[in-house]
Amino acid sequence: MVSIKDVAKRAGVAISTVSKVLNNYPNVSEETKKKVNEAVAELNFVPNSVAAALSSKQSGRVAFLMNLNSASQAIDEINMQYMAGTIGQAVELNLDVITVFYSMLQNKSLEEVIWYLQSQSITGLIIFGISKDDKVLQKLIASRIFKIVVADAPIVNESTSSIWINQEQAQYDVAKKTILENQCKSILYLAGKKNGFVTEERLKGIRRLAEELKLPLLIRNGEFSELQARNMTFKYARKKDVVVCASDLMAIGAMKALIEMDIFRPVCGFDGITLMGYAGKQMNTVRQDFKRIASEAVIELKRLLDGGEGKQIVLDYELVRIRYTDIIA
Repeated sequence: MVSIKDVAKRAGVAISTVSKVLNNYPNVSEETKKKVNEAVAELNFVPNSVAAALSSKQSGRVAFLMNLNSASQAIDEINMQYMAGTIGQAVELNLDVITVFYSMLQNKSLEEVIWYLQSQSITGLIIFGISKDDKVLQKLIASRIFKIVVADAPIVNESTSSIWINQEQAQYDVAKKTILENQCKSILYLAGKKNGFVTEERLKGIRRLAEELKLPLLIRNGEFSELQARNMTFKYARKKDVVVCASDLMAIGAMKALIEMDIFRPVCGFDGITLMGYAGKQMNTVRQDFKRIASEAVIELKRLLDGGEGKQIVLDYELVRIRYTDIIA
């Protein structure tokens, strides 16, 4: 069994220094912290207090890793549904769950992230909102040290499962329904965040549809931003017959811009958030059951913790038109 003495020897420092780093004492140089954390990761060292928790009859703690959108509070509904589904199912399965925000791991190395999670007795993670830019998290998944379920990203290995809806087909379906209902001849498509896994899949869906229907397609980056979608709509919508948006928030921005421009263009969104009911006009959208996605993610994580191997899980979705009367109490 690896001891703190082994860590000190590997890092080339005193045992007391290792203790200071592990307990976040001040006045320890960044270089020393890096040496110690690298030694901890290389030796897979777990302190006695953490080891005791991991060796108990419980599966350990589950971390719910969430990426808050600091630019807008309008999509907090999605995160709250994720949180409700995660906590509710964790309680049913007798799993201890804590919430960890991306900002808490920001600027940490892989070794530091591993140590932080292990120091919290975490054995499994559910990750929401990962993108291709999150290199450290992708390395963490590839390390296979923890059991992980990733929502909205097609990342699978022996210790990691993926859970999401068929993003490509859902985008295809909602856009096709809107276009055929309104006999549209050209498309303005407002895509999501660059380097996003869902953005990539939804782009495949709209491109496939445009090619199938032989319709001109103009793609612009909306960044899942209501403001960005509003600006793109002002700039390009007059010359297009429909505005297809990769999120409801962008659909709301597009619709508000069209109302100000005093022109009609059908708009469709994606996600099925309650806020769509306040947009002023009915729009087609893809309704995802975020609470169910989170609940199923916890069930899958428990299966992994019990010795199962990673796999991809694809859930269903629904095409809807959200009305104001559907959401008022």
